[in-house]
Amino acid sequence: MSTATDLNRPAAPPAFQEINSARRFKNRLATILVAGTFVLALAPLVWLLITVLAKGFQYVLNADWWQKSLAGLTSRQFGGGVYHAIIGTLFQGLICAVIAVPIAVLVAVYLVEYGKRSRLAKAVTFTVDILSGVPSIVAALFIYALCITTFGMPRSAFAVSLALVLLMIPVVVRTTEELLKIVPDELREAAYALGVPKWKTIVKIVIPTAMSGIITGISLAIARVMGETAPVLVLVGYTTFINYDPFGGSMASLPLLMTSERLTTNEVGEARVWGAAVTLILIITVFNLLGSLISRLTSLKTK
Repeated sequence: MSTATDLNRPAAPPAFQEINSARRFKNRLATILVAGTFVLALAPLVWLLITVLAKGFQYVLNADWWQKSLAGLTSRQFGGGVYHAIIGTLFQGLICAVIAVPIAVLVAVYLVEYGKRSRLAKAVTFTVDILSGVPSIVAALFIYALCITTFGMPRSAFAVSLALVLLMIPVVVRTTEELLKIVPDELREAAYALGVPKWKTIVKIVIPTAMSGIITGISLAIARVMGETAPVLVLVGYTTFINYDPFGGSMASLPLLMTSERLTTNEVGEARVWGAAVTLILIITVFNLLGSLISRLTSLKTK
């Protein structure tokens, strides 16, 4: 019978069995299969990125590309830039974020901290699940039917942002919900034991603990909605002029510019499409980097 003294002793060499050849072979085979599938999944992404950069990077090196619009240029004239489309992309994405992020964070807080398994929480979870599977064209048609056809709102960048809100909310809710769940309950219980109200515990302890991950999720969600094409095709018209009014008039965006210029089927249109694709990738990359930086700055310091 083993005693406490025996258990504290280091294991003698005979206690460890040498790994047999069959287990080594299975381990190597599994490693090769995992690495192979990773390379297989990564190859199309790398090929796509190289192709886009090779065909469009030369255009973004021109300063006019970032400072001018395509106003006054025909579809067969080189020159100009995509400043008007950059403004539209940023306006639509940021308006969407201003509306969607507070709603999504509050919904996630309710589901984790208050709702638990109540009927309302189950109904909210079911709605979020439905929204997460809604195609972007369906969200665009819903906003078109509700806001434009029913309430008479004009086609505008704001209508696009409303459609993007439907696509962004489930992503942020799911991310925030999972991050709030991993906050240790000991932190909440310690705050309650000190007499801190529940709402203040959530605001001062729970959310700050998960803040860095929440910001990362928000930046990924913004990057996703900025590349959506269906809402801009349905809810706003394309223009080559700069429009700073999101509530009226046509407004270009990078996905809409690519779709419109692709129809010209000439060398000029092709150049604008590839250049706009590289521009969109760069903007999304910048957003992700900013999200990572803010996430790092807001993360709790352990030392």
